[in-house]
Amino acid sequence: MNVRNIRFSGPMVRALLDGRKTQTRRVLTIPRDYSHAVVSRRGSDGPRYVQLTPSSDYVSARQAPRTCATGDLLWVREAWRTPESLDHLSPKQIEARCKELGYHGPWCPRVTEADNHAHQWLGGDGFREGEPVGRFRASMHMPRWASRITLNVTDVRVQRLQEISEADAKAEGIRPLPMQSETDSSAWWESDYGENQARTPVASFRKLWNSLNDKRDNGWDTNPLVIAVSFEVIKANVDTVLSEVAA
Repeated sequence: MNVRNIRFSGPMVRALLDGRKTQTRRVLTIPRDYSHAVVSRRGSDGPRYVQLTPSSDYVSARQAPRTCATGDLLWVREAWRTPESLDHLSPKQIEARCKELGYHGPWCPRVTEADNHAHQWLGGDGFREGEPVGRFRASMHMPRWASRITLNVTDVRVQRLQEISEADAKAEGIRPLPMQSETDSSAWWESDYGENQARTPVASFRKLWNSLNDKRDNGWDTNPLVIAVSFEVIKANVDTVLSEVAA
C-alpha cells in the first residue's frame, strides 16, 4: 500500500462528500520524445505503467513513472482556512505550535472552503471564543494532518480522455439538474449548481475538463492519455484510516 496526496477543487470536494464522485482522471505527462504512447498492462492489480514508444530512432523505449495501484490510499487536499490569529504561520509552523502545546499530533481548528464547514472550532486551547476565520489557504498548502477525506483506490486504468463512457462521466460527479431524474431522457446534466450544463453526462464532463485543463494545453480536443482512478470515499483523515487498518 502506498499513501499519496491528491488535490480537488471545491465543487469536486462537494461531489466526493455527496457520494457522487467515485472516479477521477489525471493527465499522464508524456515527455516530448515519447509522444507515441501505448498502454502496457502489467500486474494483477491493473496497469501500473505505460509503455512509451519513442518518436525517433535516437531515443530508447522507456516506461512512464508508476501510477497509483489498487489498495493505495490518497489523502485529499482542498482549500482551507484557520483562525485569524494563525494567519502569520505556515502549516508546518502550526504543526510545531500544536506539538509545543502538548498534543500528541497536530491539532488546529479549521474551516474547509468547499462547504464552509468548521472542524473542531470549539474555542479555548489558546484560541479566542468566536475568533474570526483567517486568510484563504490554497489546496496545495493543505498538510496531511488537516485533510478530512481519504480515497481507497479500487481500480486504475490508462486510457485516452475521450474513451470516457456516460457511466464514467456520472462517476466523475456529473449529475442531473435539480428536479430532474437520471432516467429522464430529456434531462440536462451539470458538474455543480449551475456549472457546465449540457445535454449528456459526457458533454458536461467535457466542459468541466476544459475549464480545468484547456489553459494547460490538455483540453478535450487534444485527447491526452489519462490515468482513470476509481475509489471509495472515506470521510476521515488518512492517518486515522491507517491506524484502524493496523489495529
